Amino acid sequence: MTRIIKGQTLSFTAEGTALHEQKGAVVVGDDGTILWSGPQPMLPHGFRQAEVDDHGAMIVMPGFIDAHIHFPQYRMLAAPGKDLLDWLTRFTFPEESRYADAAYAASAAEVFVDRLFQHGTTAALAFCSAHKTCADALFAAAHRHGMALITGKSMMDRHAIPAVQDTVESSVRDTEDLHSTWHGKGRLRHAVTPRFAVTSSEAQLTAAGELFRHLPGALMQTHLSESHGEIALVAKLFPDAKDYTDVYDRFGLLGERSLFAHGIHLSERECARLSEAGATIVHCPTSNTFLGSGLMSMPHLRKETRPVSIGIATDVGGGTSYSMLATLGEAYKVQILGGYKPTDVELLAMATRGNAERLRIDHETGAIEVGKFADLVVLDPHATPVLASRQELSSSLEDVLFSLMILGDDRAVSATYVAGRKVHERAG
Repeated sequence: MTRIIKGQTLSFTAEGTALHEQKGAVVVGDDGTILWSGPQPMLPHGFRQAEVDDHGAMIVMPGFIDAHIHFPQYRMLAAPGKDLLDWLTRFTFPEESRYADAAYAASAAEVFVDRLFQHGTTAALAFCSAHKTCADALFAAAHRHGMALITGKSMMDRHAIPAVQDTVESSVRDTEDLHSTWHGKGRLRHAVTPRFAVTSSEAQLTAAGELFRHLPGALMQTHLSESHGEIALVAKLFPDAKDYTDVYDRFGLLGERSLFAHGIHLSERECARLSEAGATIVHCPTSNTFLGSGLMSMPHLRKETRPVSIGIATDVGGGTSYSMLATLGEAYKVQILGGYKPTDVELLAMATRGNAERLRIDHETGAIEVGKFADLVVLDPHATPVLASRQELSSSLEDVLFSLMILGDDRAVSATYVAGRKVHERAG
């Protein structure tokens, strides 16, 4: 049934500017796509008998899109590793070994997807474990909810406990099977997913590059330049490579559909090559600060002579919150420590339309526009006593948005819609 969602509507243009209606409305059709949006007084007469969800003065905006998150780490937040490599060995690999069990993976997938909705996230690019059962479970859960989701099984045939390793042959077979089964089904897409250079042999990276070239429409996700220890280990494992980025380049893994999480310690040469390839670096601020990996500089990546595309993500479970609001707040702090002061509109645009563009799903989500799916989050600027007190001082939309970004979390998410269907509503 056609539904009208009313509130203070906010979306972002391709140029990153805000489109705001103090009293706005979004009309959603039977198929979950947006039929009309604009000021409430201009609502076409043909829609005026439709059911209404009226959110008053709350902010109705595009749902958040998480460009890098690990499904099988959903329980692992706040696991105290000494650094990235220690954290992987002590906590991550044992936890991911559980996902060989199809029943466990299926149960966990429902919890994971629901947790995304609770935090206002309506689409994601997610890592799975090395087990095909893990990716099958997540694809299935997302499909049941009509969610835009991209994932793939991790390819990793060395430098991990046996329970989370695969082989070159099994990783190719499983990746091809996942692509043929899930890619393009509903709103699902597939990503070739070599975990990172440390855990893949040259033979497996070669296979990953071939898969990336030959699987139609596939994205590629992995990790790059997260910590100094990791970079040193990659240099030892691939002594002939110019640098960490060159490792992936040599195996055909750089391209416009390539997304590399972190990118903290990139050289000029690496940035130039990433820019030339049209690849994306995904900023994961809460993970980087929690694991002590470093502070990624957005101005360094955006240098005019060789700009690198940037996405933003929670990186749960290295990241410390599912909330994109909390993630944007941490990104603000990381950048201002480096001398750059991003605006609330800039960061919110990155987490919605910007991430949709990076993930190649901007034709269907990321903005409140006719023809796109009504993937929406409703934010309550007065959700907590602290936020309510802060709004007594707010005199502009920017004041409200900035306060939500710095002080907000899942409590500020009043409701979440996926394809026009309410998938979460805050209790009380």
